Amino acid sequence: MTTTAYRTEVTEELDGIRTVYEYMECQEAPLLAFFREVFDSHWKQIVFGPCIHGAVFEIRLTSPPKEITLLDGYLTIDVGAWHFHLCLGTHQGTQANPTATDLATISRASKAGFFRTRGGTCLGGSWGFRMWNGVGEQMITIFFPNPYLDERFKPQKPDWSRLALWNEMRFKYLPGATVWLPSETGVQPQTAVH
Repeated sequence: MTTTAYRTEVTEELDGIRTVYEYMECQEAPLLAFFREVFDSHWKQIVFGPCIHGAVFEIRLTSPPKEITLLDGYLTIDVGAWHFHLCLGTHQGTQANPTATDLATISRASKAGFFRTRGGTCLGGSWGFRMWNGVGEQMITIFFPNPYLDERFKPQKPDWSRLALWNEMRFKYLPGATVWLPSETGVQPQTAVH
């Protein structure tokens, strides 16, 4: 898979949450491959939805998606009773009703990456994936299994093996990524080459 160079960014929110982002190539093909893999193979392990200040949707599927399709740049994940769309690529509209270039640019994913957070919460952090549109609005957040929570989302002593899926997906979609493991103190990350 062709990708851009590995790139990171660290942000700090007003509430003290520090987030480390690792960005992947934000193009239709790698994004489609990522979403297909996550929702086809790992739907039981993830929680997803918008995650913005004042509103967090933590959606957990109880069965695999019925269908995952791509049409005119839009990914559709159909779970049966409901579905959602994400614009991953070029959206042209129809010949009779073409999409304005400015609107297509706003709608399309412009940045996507894996993240880990520390501080500011009752838990030790979170590990996930986030994607934004052309004007920087969040489109989706996917939370991977959290070492501080069990399968029923109840607090537990950290189980670092729960980061396996997050690390596996990072390796696959972030050339240059290394294994992220906590240090002995659980504060500073250690990295190991995969």
